[in-house]
Amino acid sequence: MPGPKRELFERWSGRRLLQATDTVLVNDVVRVRQDGSGNFATITDAVKSAPVDHDANTGYHLIYVAAGVYEEYVVIPKHKKHLMMVGDGINQTVITGNHSVGDGRTTFNSSTFGALGRGFVAISITFRNAAGPAKFQAVAVLNNADLFTFYSCSFEGYQDTLYTHSMRQFYRECDIYGTVDYIFGNAAVVFQNCNIYSRLPLPSQINTITAQGRTDPNQNTGTSMQSCNFLAAADLESPITFLGRPWKPYSRTVVMQSYMDSLIEPAGWVQWNGDDLALNTLHDAEHNNSGPGSGTAGRVDWPGYLVISANDAINFTVSNFISGDQWLPMAGVPHDGGLL
Repeated sequence: MPGPKRELFERWSGRRLLQATDTVLVNDVVRVRQDGSGNFATITDAVKSAPVDHDANTGYHLIYVAAGVYEEYVVIPKHKKHLMMVGDGINQTVITGNHSVGDGRTTFNSSTFGALGRGFVAISITFRNAAGPAKFQAVAVLNNADLFTFYSCSFEGYQDTLYTHSMRQFYRECDIYGTVDYIFGNAAVVFQNCNIYSRLPLPSQINTITAQGRTDPNQNTGTSMQSCNFLAAADLESPITFLGRPWKPYSRTVVMQSYMDSLIEPAGWVQWNGDDLALNTLHDAEHNNSGPGSGTAGRVDWPGYLVISANDAINFTVSNFISGDQWLPMAGVPHDGGLL
């Protein structure tokens, strides 16, 4: 039997999807088009058709999702492994829903898109939860398995937009929008070259970008943000935005080599609902950031907050923190392994 061929990784309209690579190993391709001209009219049906426990060595099972607004609640089950889902671009291929805690669901069950299968890759797609700020927790994407990769995607919501629940994850050149704790969870995750947009919260709320959930000092988890841009969305009127707050006692977030606009509060970080329990045990750190919001002279004086050196920051890079050099090349997604 011949082995899987290494196909040119192109849009089915003929344009290249990834500028950083010419090829990626693909085993099979199915197409989703709402007009019925593809293999499937819905993303859910395309996922259901995917093979069970797909072997990474044979290449990705690729689901191409044509431009359109897909009002679906999509789940990639844990036995659907090594799927690659490719759209036509941010705001072109959109997956949207509006489930929320305000409507009686749990945060975990409010997601528009949930990926539970190992080795999932998404490229050029917008994921949206349109519940709005008044509905409180409303997740756009929940990621809950190992070796997750998102490249050139957008995540749109307000409170709890992106749930980086567990395992190793990587986000490159993505746009993430939200208000309260809008990047949260307990994965070992690196965000690289991403745009982080804080939106207008409810009058009673302040913006907190991250809420990391490490519960034990021996967990090798945390949120690392490298070469990102921390910016105000067009609707943000007040600059009161914090880099994060400790969701759990050993919360760990590192921001390095990033640009912070003036929306970032001088204190940088804030307590969880006024609770000072985690301030001695958390690990919030900054390294070599720039921009009007990056000054560290007025930062919090918590024992767990540090301005770290390059020798410490390198521990939170793609190569060292998530072993990305071992699994990202397969997806053809660009990444920088070390400090920039």
